[in-house]
Amino acid sequence: MSTLSWVLAGVAIYTAVVIAADRRGLFPDAISVSGPLLTIHTKRGRRFLTRLARPKRFWRALGNIGVGSALVIMVGTFVLLIYQSAQIIESPPTQSTLQSPQNVLVIPGVNEFLPLSVAPEIVLGLLIGMVVHEGGHGLLCRVEDIDIDSMGVALVALIPVGAFVEPNEDDVEAADRGPRTRMYAAGILNNLIVTIVAFGLLFGPVVGAIAVADGASVGGVYPNSAVDDTAITAGDRIVMIDDQPVDSNADLQAALAAAGSPTVSVTLADGTETTVEQRPLVRSMVADSPFATADGSDSADSGDSGDSGDSGDSTGITTDDTIRAVDGTAVQTTAEIRAAVAAADSTVVEFTAEDGETGETKRVAGPVGVIGSVARDGPLAATDAEAGDRLIITAVAGERTIAFDDLEAALAETTPGEEIEIVTATDDGDTETTTVELTAHPDGTGTYIGITDATGLSGIGVDSFGVQPYPAGTYLSILGGDIGDGIAVVLLFLLILPFAAVVDPTLNYNFAGFVDANMGFYEAVGPLAAIGDGGVFLLANVLFWVGWININLALFNCIPAFPLDGGHILRTSTEAIVSRLPTTAKPTLTRAVTTGVGLMMLISLVLMVFGPRLLN
Repeated sequence: MSTLSWVLAGVAIYTAVVIAADRRGLFPDAISVSGPLLTIHTKRGRRFLTRLARPKRFWRALGNIGVGSALVIMVGTFVLLIYQSAQIIESPPTQSTLQSPQNVLVIPGVNEFLPLSVAPEIVLGLLIGMVVHEGGHGLLCRVEDIDIDSMGVALVALIPVGAFVEPNEDDVEAADRGPRTRMYAAGILNNLIVTIVAFGLLFGPVVGAIAVADGASVGGVYPNSAVDDTAITAGDRIVMIDDQPVDSNADLQAALAAAGSPTVSVTLADGTETTVEQRPLVRSMVADSPFATADGSDSADSGDSGDSGDSGDSTGITTDDTIRAVDGTAVQTTAEIRAAVAAADSTVVEFTAEDGETGETKRVAGPVGVIGSVARDGPLAATDAEAGDRLIITAVAGERTIAFDDLEAALAETTPGEEIEIVTATDDGDTETTTVELTAHPDGTGTYIGITDATGLSGIGVDSFGVQPYPAGTYLSILGGDIGDGIAVVLLFLLILPFAAVVDPTLNYNFAGFVDANMGFYEAVGPLAAIGDGGVFLLANVLFWVGWININLALFNCIPAFPLDGGHILRTSTEAIVSRLPTTAKPTLTRAVTTGVGLMMLISLVLMVFGPRLLN
């Protein structure tokens, strides 16, 4: 059974037990049971809130800040949800794991982006978030002289899923719109304050006490790769290739290139040494590569080879194949492939590959160059090429271009306004020379020919080693807020960290905190190192999840729909505007606005979760 099935079975058993216990009168009056939902009510704490509410002027001023913040977020949330819904309807995206119903739940182990290893930190974040949220409502109730009937928490299968403050309904109705609005916004403001404190501590002393450990971080190993045949596994750190030290992920490829031999000695951080016999494994293939299979791309399917670009077999190169030779010359590394292609007499070469599934030999021929799309309004678009056309660029300014860095090197000595010749090839090997007038690159660095989505080796992505690096430095920079572009961008990156690989597949891994899978890539430094790596990592995890959950609680409660705080604030704000209109149907108009907006938000949320599946 799946994890979700086990959880549902457990919830069903729990529900049956608590309902039976409730019917036998085993629970006190303070506990209410409604299916799997168990609520615990208490009147304790009201005196504390009354004492805390005494500096009323201060709390009202702070409450006004909360109202302003909530209104800004509400408008942004409304616009974002409507825009996202329109995009889904106009062009339904494919179903992703983010839209899976189980991933909407903030339950570690059920939500695949929330691992059980950080369940204590997530539960703590939920508790803090709910307590401060409802505590804010309770505090502003007492500030505005609204009595509190009871307070408590809501549990599902002993997991806290909510907290509540029950204000006296008569007092709420009797209160003015201003006090009511401040009371509804208080919980949102408290969540925002906790977020600021948690992320402030995380950005400063805590992340400052964490450094990326020396070595190349092994996030994973490609199946059927060279490293897959060794004892190197995910979580290891490579610190040396032959006699060449490896201090970071970037150093790994440089060390492999400097090795000078397909067979290399690899030293891990724990002192383990192993030998790796490299072989070029195909890890990715651009769909329209001349070497790709016939599944929606240009694969040769006749028995001829050579300048025609046709394959010797009826199938092309696919991912997980291993390239064995180029024009009959045996190759074992990416560097050897490039060297063999550069030494060929023609831009059309023949790759000999071993099928990753059957082990059979296949031979596929085609032009090798940098494949990419013509950019709109770029220099190439000013020639006979049209924006969006796919080109295979085999030479630039007289220099052979096999990989993208060859293209960059060929343009390095050019200047804007200079005219150069670009040679392109068709899938059958025919070439065409085009004169292009260069412009300045849009990012301000160097010159620009107007090509996007460029990939070397005609779209064949090869890895002759087989290690998938873990972006330890990238995640540490995000956790430390060290990515520039303002606090809004920093918060956005922090919000997407748990599902980072879904949003940006180039990252390959999600980040749920410092867990067993990545702890070995980091180390504690500075004064906080006195509490040990485990203590520093635990502190970082707590701050991250407390901040992450509180910002999400604040944003979610700002959705202008009942019964969320945003729905209540929408009603009081609408009442304030409608009260100034020359109409006798003020309650009806207010109800129409709040109901209409609430329905739009409900439809938008349903579309975001179920839209891709329903519309496709």
